[in-house]
Amino acid sequence: MKLKKKPNVFFVIVDDHRADAIGALGHPDVQTPCLDNLIAGGALFTNTRIMGSLIPAVCAPSRACILTGQGLFEADAYAHCKPRPNHDVPISKECPTLPQLFRDQGYETFLTGKWHNDVPSAVRSFESGKSIFHGGMCEHTAVPVQDLEELAEGATPKTTDGFSSEVFCDTAIKYIRSREDDRPFFLWLALTSPHDPRTPPKPYDTLYEPVTVSLPANFSPEHPFDNGELDIRDEKLAPRPRDPGRIRKELADYYGMISHHDACLGRVFDCLRETGHEDNTLIVYVSDHGLAMGSHGLLGKQNLYEHSVRVPLILRGPGVTKGFSSSHRIYSLDLYASLCELAGIDVPQNVESRSFVPILKGQVQSARDVFYSAYAQCQRSVFDGRWKLIRYIVGDRERLQLFDLQEDPDELQDLAADTNYAPISEHLLYCLKEWQKRTHDSL
Repeated sequence: MKLKKKPNVFFVIVDDHRADAIGALGHPDVQTPCLDNLIAGGALFTNTRIMGSLIPAVCAPSRACILTGQGLFEADAYAHCKPRPNHDVPISKECPTLPQLFRDQGYETFLTGKWHNDVPSAVRSFESGKSIFHGGMCEHTAVPVQDLEELAEGATPKTTDGFSSEVFCDTAIKYIRSREDDRPFFLWLALTSPHDPRTPPKPYDTLYEPVTVSLPANFSPEHPFDNGELDIRDEKLAPRPRDPGRIRKELADYYGMISHHDACLGRVFDCLRETGHEDNTLIVYVSDHGLAMGSHGLLGKQNLYEHSVRVPLILRGPGVTKGFSSSHRIYSLDLYASLCELAGIDVPQNVESRSFVPILKGQVQSARDVFYSAYAQCQRSVFDGRWKLIRYIVGDRERLQLFDLQEDPDELQDLAADTNYAPISEHLLYCLKEWQKRTHDSL
């Protein structure tokens, strides 16, 4: 696929945004007018999932999968590290990162925001970068940032003034407005919002009244059993059993964070229009994972329920059908091959990523038939489009959950103990174990 004029790419990845927390999707509370407009003018994929993580910091492996187009066990070295590593474990060099590939094809590549992977992968991916936070989380009003050159040299970060989403979006705007290069650009903007600490700035700190916020349909005071990760940091952000009032306050702050970064992104979208780049820019909005926020008695992302493995994915720009909405099953790592196809760039061989552009064109019904996900050394799941099996290994105990997502999308009715569904569980378990063999999964 060869294009006369290469499209720019504006890639936005956020942290902890649940797939359902967008106003245009009918959410009863959260307000996201800028994302709603992006959806109206582009394509929405409502059945996008991540492959998971083998460490509690789910964002790092998830981003590595997107960056390399590889599956969880190939994307980086986390799969082979014991004990649990930090964010300096390198992304695999076997496949160029997505921005590196575009850079090699003549794109000017720029990074701002959170970089939760190793420094060498950032250096080979981007020509330049400013206001880069290298790490997993920080105070939103005191972000330690560096330019790309400083990051490469190991210089001490400087704490910036302002709220994280404003700092990163302002940096993106300055980059777009100051460009003099006539090459197409690849702008990677990684927000830390809505990751905790959930401290939205004024007036977003009072935008949602906790008493009026709806609890998730699958809210529960307690998780029904030990899933192997109930004592992780994320699960200690609120006491157990979960108090409905406390969860409503957590949700109000969470939605305030989302509405705030929605407004910040709106300014970047306006900048693209004002500088004449809007029509020739592919805009991507995706999250690295979801978040429980009271669902199933959990708060974090260290689980394989739908609220944690599903992510929002919005695409707008050249080659993208306006107003397109799809429930076809894809992984977020499929962005790698899809953006390459939309930009007329050849995809490297032997990547896991599969282009969903044929779905946009109505040529195929689904990019994938079966999904697999993993978390740490205690949880694995398989989903065939209707039936979802989660397997837990905690100590020397095994437990299964079976859900019919067609009839029970909130995963409220566990059918694993019902003998009528035993053949389904057995088939899915067989598929799961075969996948584990193919990926050399050590669980």
